[in-house]
Amino acid sequence: MIDLSTLNPRQRDAVTHESGPLLVLAGAGSGKTRVITYRIANLVGNLGVDPRSILAVTFTNKAANEMLERVSAIVPGTNGRPTVGTFHSTAVRALRRYGDLLGYTRSFVIYDTSDQLALLRRVLRESGLSDEQFQPRAVLSRISKAKNLLLGPAEFEKRNTDFFGQRIAGLYRSYQAKLREFDAMDFDDLIGNWIELLRDHESVRDETHARIQHLLIDEYQDTNHAQYTLVKLLAGEKGNVSAVGDEDQSIYRFRGADIENILRFEEDFPGARIVKLEQNYRSTGNILDAAIGVVSNNVARRGKTLFTDAGRGEPVRVVQCETDRDEAQFVVREIDRQRNAVSLQEFAVLFRTNAQSRPFEEELLKRNLPYTVVGGTRFYDRAEVKDILAYLRLIVRPHDTPSLERIINVPARGIGDTTWRAIDNTAKDESTTPWALIEGDLPFLAERARKAVREFRETVEDLRRAAESNEGIGPLLEYVVLRTGYRKALLESKDPQDEARLDNIAELVNSANEFAEANPGASIASYLDSVTLMADVDAYDAKKGVTLMTLHAAKGLEFRVVFLAGMEEGILPHAQSKDDFGDIEEERRLCYVGMTRARERLYCLHCFQRRVYGQMREQEPSQFIAELPENAIETMRNQSAFGSSYGSGYGSSRGALMPGRETPLRGSQTSFAPRGGSRKPVQSNVGNVMGFFKDAPVAFDPGAIKAARATEASVRGLTRGMRVRHEQFGDGVILKIEGEGDNAKLTVFFDRAGSKKFVAKFVKLEKR
Repeated sequence: MIDLSTLNPRQRDAVTHESGPLLVLAGAGSGKTRVITYRIANLVGNLGVDPRSILAVTFTNKAANEMLERVSAIVPGTNGRPTVGTFHSTAVRALRRYGDLLGYTRSFVIYDTSDQLALLRRVLRESGLSDEQFQPRAVLSRISKAKNLLLGPAEFEKRNTDFFGQRIAGLYRSYQAKLREFDAMDFDDLIGNWIELLRDHESVRDETHARIQHLLIDEYQDTNHAQYTLVKLLAGEKGNVSAVGDEDQSIYRFRGADIENILRFEEDFPGARIVKLEQNYRSTGNILDAAIGVVSNNVARRGKTLFTDAGRGEPVRVVQCETDRDEAQFVVREIDRQRNAVSLQEFAVLFRTNAQSRPFEEELLKRNLPYTVVGGTRFYDRAEVKDILAYLRLIVRPHDTPSLERIINVPARGIGDTTWRAIDNTAKDESTTPWALIEGDLPFLAERARKAVREFRETVEDLRRAAESNEGIGPLLEYVVLRTGYRKALLESKDPQDEARLDNIAELVNSANEFAEANPGASIASYLDSVTLMADVDAYDAKKGVTLMTLHAAKGLEFRVVFLAGMEEGILPHAQSKDDFGDIEEERRLCYVGMTRARERLYCLHCFQRRVYGQMREQEPSQFIAELPENAIETMRNQSAFGSSYGSGYGSSRGALMPGRETPLRGSQTSFAPRGGSRKPVQSNVGNVMGFFKDAPVAFDPGAIKAARATEASVRGLTRGMRVRHEQFGDGVILKIEGEGDNAKLTVFFDRAGSKKFVAKFVKLEKR
């Protein structure tokens, strides 16, 4: 018999449920994995269920392996074992067995992302289209979303009647034909084809239902439409399905996850039993109360009352910082101050976007504190950052061949691998450098390639003239982004990730401006040296140290001390989300997930000024801060930012007035002002120069700055009330235009996506 005495009453209820549909609502830190493993163990060890008739589905291979190990430890020596795997791995097993019914061999190939990209590029070539017109990643993203909604090419074509949608439909059809030709499936096909087998082949359906007597699904709140459909088909009429999840941790809407799947469980599986796991074994009472205070404002939830026996613990600290640099300095000082009592790997800094990591990385490196970036690439190792820095290196060192090789065709300018190999090999034969050849006539190249290389050479020479004008490192970086066509390529791209790449480039410009401010008169070479040292992988031990990660990457993890950074309007909640009801609830859940990663201490930080696209901007505290319960928090002022000595690390007050606000956050009569009294908007001393430069001048002319910006603004020709189209959000109308030129803020109400806000220079809108 399996001993269940270590389980609490609610856990035991979930574990001992014998048959019929079961939904376990598992609050954060409530022992979800323990319940799933003990449920399997109870079915096998106490109820005599054949382990081979149990299928447990998780979202990661790591979770699947851990679950199987735990079950084996609890129920050793059984005949056979349950099937535990991800949706995709379990689909592969079925398709290897029955795939011939769909026209595949049992040795079909599974295409990963790189295989998919290569295949789609081939489809584009055969269709007479370039990957500049149709970015492969963007096209694959659209195809993947269609497959997750179980839309084939024909249905997709019916639903997308615009020009771009029709082209995507054609590419989708050709892409699927090629997959068939090569006896291949991509990851989305694995789910879709298993569904097709179960729907259309009675023998497969009957055999599957006879074999699978009990179905367990982990993280049910993260299922998309295709996975939800698969679960219903696998459950069959018996309905022995146990779903475990937490609607308050549904944070993958952007990937197609549908929170309604968990909210309507009883409708899909009549007679379902609901068990709520509400005892938290991770966090203190104050952390739980603060997190619940935020997420309870959501409408799309069932509601749980989490509690803990761990005591109240320390209050959640709401830290008010003047700037994002002060924010990073405060966090790193606190880590340094506490690290004798808390190991470094027990600290986590969580943020909404990867672009926020840079100041924290730099401050940690300054103090020689090891760190690891999880769920993203270290800032200075990101491809777009390395590309722009490679241009700078080429400006300073013309014969830097690795930098030249990296960017000679970035963005794409018609200098392919064949041309580069010809230049590189000839340089080796003639004992010279590729750049030395590029400065010559290149007689060994075809005329078309020669022309492309000449234009590239003119671009680099123009960048050198710009560098000699001594306008500053920040403005030079902005000019590099514009003159090379890098910014234009990202703006015109349909890859949804390119918006984040623009953010990272803007953050790189911020770093250059900060370096220039701290080191007046410093050279480009010294800046590059500084960046190189910052990016040196040997400067830290990636296996041990402070963890930096996005809120999405933090799901499922826990730390003794958590710093939740950037709790400001436009960041958390994200600017692209705050005007849509469904999106704002997702952002609130994301905040809840971040807060519940903390076991002992939680800091929620916000800044009053943040450097955005090269200039300091006023920031408003996140609405989620106002939702924190007063009895669980303590407001702290970063003393170094507000003109006081650091002392113990901070000053504090409960319910303090937010600087610049007329009313207290929570009815307090306490107030303070930052250094020097009332704040005034702070502008970067180099300003926002991106729009100042002409798109493709042969020579750098600082005097043409304002004219170039005016030209770009007038070309847009956008007016209030105008109908426009956005590639991602579709058709809409401009509701408001605030400001002028590149920095104008646009509010657009889209027919399907609702209200969205943009900065003019970073959005492409087509007039309707």
